[in-house]
Amino acid sequence: MKLLFRLVILEVLVFLSVALSAQPDTKQYAPTTDENKLLWEITGNGLAAPSYLFGTIHLIPTDDFFLTDGAKSAFASSTRVAFEIDTEEMTNPAAMMSLMGQMYMANDTSLSDLLSDEDYKMVSDHFDELGLPMMFMGKIKPMFLTVLAGEDMKDMKPGEGGLGGMFDGEGMKSYELELTDMAKDAEKPIVGLETAEFQMSLFDSIPYQAQAQMLVETIRSEQEATEEEKEDGALDQMIKLYTTQDIVGMQTMMSDDPAGIGGYEEILLLKRNRNWIPVMEKLMMEETVFFAVGAGHLAGEEGVIALLRKEGYTMTPVTE
Repeated sequence: MKLLFRLVILEVLVFLSVALSAQPDTKQYAPTTDENKLLWEITGNGLAAPSYLFGTIHLIPTDDFFLTDGAKSAFASSTRVAFEIDTEEMTNPAAMMSLMGQMYMANDTSLSDLLSDEDYKMVSDHFDELGLPMMFMGKIKPMFLTVLAGEDMKDMKPGEGGLGGMFDGEGMKSYELELTDMAKDAEKPIVGLETAEFQMSLFDSIPYQAQAQMLVETIRSEQEATEEEKEDGALDQMIKLYTTQDIVGMQTMMSDDPAGIGGYEEILLLKRNRNWIPVMEKLMMEETVFFAVGAGHLAGEEGVIALLRKEGYTMTPVTE
């Protein structure tokens, strides 16, 4: 009887042990609002030297562009710069021609095939107002058109030399282009965490019909917005969050947008974050790397910061 009792107790203990080990990890990995910073130092987990993670924004008005002293110091101490894609690849004419071809829908599909006559006219009129006639835009994948559809784009006037004029120091700046120039000046090698072809292929994971509806919803929401809301558009809101280094707010804004990335967060954001981690680990084991990725990838339970913490790295926000 005593033996039976002991066996029952043993089974209970084993069950409890297994149950406890199966409990979800409740440790806080995602950055908190107290840790809101664009620059993070990566240490520990066998690294011989620290590396750095920096959040970028792909387009920002020139007057709002900034790099803290901490970011400049981290960049200077790094021996390699890693972007989402190898930015030097974008200067290769052959590669660019291939990528341009991937902007268009397959099977000669046109936007007019995906929308009702009423919705198509609304979209066409909107792009005409932006100076982008639909006769040139109709076969481009709707996700690309959605990027161009916002009221914010009306303020991005190309300078002399076409669209490149937006980056002439008088309109908009790109952190990727600025950091690329800095890397070239310092003769630091550049690498990508993924390929440009992979980024372009992400749009093929979302049905054209769904992309077209996102485009319609984006334009309709712009048209229905009040003047006050138009003055504080999505890009303006994102820039405010970026300049205050509110990476938690940026991640929340992206996830909560049902007409945009929110509906396809797994494809466009989270899966990519997970794919980057082993690539980052390999690079960091070899040298000090300055990783520069979109700030929307940093925060959240499956953001890059949380994923690296889960792998055992110490992630420290860097103040000025």
